[in-house]
Amino acid sequence: MEQTAKTRRTASLKTPSGLSEDAVRDISAASTTLLADVFALYLKTKNFHWHMSGANFRDYHLLLDEQGDQLFAMTDPLAERARKLGGTTLRSIGDIASRQRIADNDAEFVHPHEMLAELREDNGSLVASMRALHDTCDDYGDVATASLLENWIDEGERRVWFLFEILRGTNR
Repeated sequence: MEQTAKTRRTASLKTPSGLSEDAVRDISAASTTLLADVFALYLKTKNFHWHMSGANFRDYHLLLDEQGDQLFAMTDPLAERARKLGGTTLRSIGDIASRQRIADNDAEFVHPHEMLAELREDNGSLVASMRALHDTCDDYGDVATASLLENWIDEGERRVWFLFEILRGTNR
């Protein structure tokens, strides 16, 4: 029985994908880092959604709820894509924290325009990271991951656009 448990703990999770070992390594690693950023941005978006205040509360609150839903909807397909390729993905909150490039914001109070400006910049960074991963996918011929990224890039650009237009003329 002990040998069986040990065997299970060391069993390979590698899935045959038809891509080279380099492609699997590079794409799954970049996908996992991107996933950590998506989770970090999702939580920041929800944080700001929950702590929104001020004259435009309802509009901003609903906008951030919608944007959070878009981000969360990316998580499972992105993680499963890394696994389909034969790689691994995130395993814990600590794993997210060690990989994320999107900074947390734990401030007691953030002005609504500062929230939106920070999210605009973070979404812009996320779009840039998705474009970089798309380039990697193109280099290795991974059209399936690239295809997913194309829709997410479009959604990210829309989030940036909305946040930019809300803040136009506010010096943020």
